[in-house]
Amino acid sequence: MKYFVDINAAEGGDGSEKSPFRHINDAAQLARPGDEVLVCPGIYREEVDPAFSGTEEARITYRSLEKNKAVITGAEPLSGWAPIGGGAYSARVPNSVFTGRNPYTTLVSGDWFNAGFIAHLGDVFLNGRSMYEVSDKGAVLSPKRSPASWEPEFSEYVWCSEQEGDETVFYANFGGKDPNGECVEFTARKACFYPSREGVSYVTVSGFTITKAATQWAPPTAYQEGMIGPHWSKGWIIEDCEISESKCAGISLGKYYQPENDNKWLREKLKDGTQTEREVVCLAVREGWTKERVGSHVVRRCNIHDCGQAGIVGHLGCAFSLIEDNHIHHINLKQNLAGAEIGGIKLHAAIDTVIRRNRIHHCTRGLWLDWQAQGTRVTQNAFHHNGLPKDELISMSTIGSIGEDIFIEVSHGPTLVDNNLLLSPRALKLPTQGFAIAHNLIAGSLVCVGRGVTNGSAHIPSPRYTPYHVPHSTEIAGFMTILHGDARFYNNIFVQQPVHPLLKLTGIVGKLPQLEWDDLNIKCGLQPYNGYPTEEEYLKNFEGYCGMGAPAGDRYYSHLPVWTGGNVYFNGASPRKGEADAVCVREKIELRLTEKNGRWTLRTDIYKRLPKSSCALIDSAILGRAFEPEQRFENPDGSPVALDVDFLGSTRSRVVITGPFAAPVEEISL
Repeated sequence: MKYFVDINAAEGGDGSEKSPFRHINDAAQLARPGDEVLVCPGIYREEVDPAFSGTEEARITYRSLEKNKAVITGAEPLSGWAPIGGGAYSARVPNSVFTGRNPYTTLVSGDWFNAGFIAHLGDVFLNGRSMYEVSDKGAVLSPKRSPASWEPEFSEYVWCSEQEGDETVFYANFGGKDPNGECVEFTARKACFYPSREGVSYVTVSGFTITKAATQWAPPTAYQEGMIGPHWSKGWIIEDCEISESKCAGISLGKYYQPENDNKWLREKLKDGTQTEREVVCLAVREGWTKERVGSHVVRRCNIHDCGQAGIVGHLGCAFSLIEDNHIHHINLKQNLAGAEIGGIKLHAAIDTVIRRNRIHHCTRGLWLDWQAQGTRVTQNAFHHNGLPKDELISMSTIGSIGEDIFIEVSHGPTLVDNNLLLSPRALKLPTQGFAIAHNLIAGSLVCVGRGVTNGSAHIPSPRYTPYHVPHSTEIAGFMTILHGDARFYNNIFVQQPVHPLLKLTGIVGKLPQLEWDDLNIKCGLQPYNGYPTEEEYLKNFEGYCGMGAPAGDRYYSHLPVWTGGNVYFNGASPRKGEADAVCVREKIELRLTEKNGRWTLRTDIYKRLPKSSCALIDSAILGRAFEPEQRFENPDGSPVALDVDFLGSTRSRVVITGPFAAPVEEISL
């Protein structure tokens, strides 16, 4: 069955091509397995709540007839602006327009949200862009540039709201523009395309523009809202969509509502958030979190940008998924939200999830894999300009919150990061273990090695115990703290770049030895792993050991081994001590990233300076097993993995060269 939708049609249509529905949600209440909903171009101001699930053999498909021309928006027009002096205006709307919660009386809040940032769920938009919320009318009359924003000029376009009786009153400064002659909107709905009930599986959403929703902060211990998402189901495909201007998360693949645990740390205070998160995971297993019921989603070829918290977020429900060929950029650029859940992609429990061929740039943090990154693979992605938007010094209060391209946190692996371009000043944040970094071009530093795994208590030890799983399953195999190490670095190119002005902080860094979650390292290379044992050195801890009755020792809690091979270091980047086959090239090389008309080009002469030698082809046999789950580095289906395909998708020949390319390159378009 095909249903047709056209916003220009008359009310009362039957969904046929000759008499289409006027609203997508009308079709969403009828579409059954195998049905297709075809949507004509236009602006659809509604929240689509699909009622029925498709099947693996007969999906329900929602398709924009012209790519990105059917717009699903959570915003409504805001007109009737009256000048109030000082270039500012006011307008009002009845609160009856809000279904459910009023986003202008509800604050952004939740576990791991920095409560020092005061923001409402709603926004005001000028010509499609969200303006900056300020605290009161005085700040509207005299707008000031935000020192934190990545776009300081636009930060002077400000708004605030007040409640008067049963109305929301808006005050805004449009920078000299007359709002009655511009497109001005306000957020009216919390989502755009999201089932209200769980288990609505096997749905495809293709080719829409999805924008402007009043989503709430989405930590792993809460019901994770998004403008679009599957809401605890299986097998969604979100493809070819443009997704922007969510207050918090654009796409949510994540967690269902657990009433007893929802933001429990914030609400009750008595248990730390990580303890609550352990309980969240265990409860989910008891309540049916399995591969057969949840996850296995696909997000592909989407343009995801200008969301406040994350482009894609997910906890538990993101397992077994594929995120590929997306362009994710300008996430958290307003810097009006802060907390531990921000990133272009932020996933917990990305079990057997593959993240490949994405472009991720100009985000406060690129990719954050937090807890239970097991069987996760990150391959053929381009990361750049993440974490450091400006060349101005930051304050002492924010020095520990600088982002990077990839952050892997308190996971036991195996996690494989291969054939990527990591071009931001900080490439990898690694308070974790059980990972392999192979065939990457790394032009930033490694930070937080050997630290960042406690709960931040002042005097009492507070290690974070996190779960690991039966391979390729949600079943919990055990809990353990992070010992660090269990790391593999093969066939990478490291390039020391000029240090970003924000990181020239040697005077400040020296005053912060107590900084648990970041060492602020600015040196590219593997020297943070100096002192970690080789496999042979580690195994000596157990020679002659007979269990009980043996002398006390730290053998079970010392750092795990580090393996290296085939790495090359340029421009002063440093190998780790004892890295036997490391090659350090003294000749300076060029690594230049330029932009024209929105397209980025990388130019380099690395391959003119790269020593002519052959590396080993990296595969499951070389990578071995992650220590804690005793799971080898392999594909999600359990088959062996071989890194025989490079960043560009070319097959490596018998002569394997260091870095992300199978053959020398001088220029590539990202």
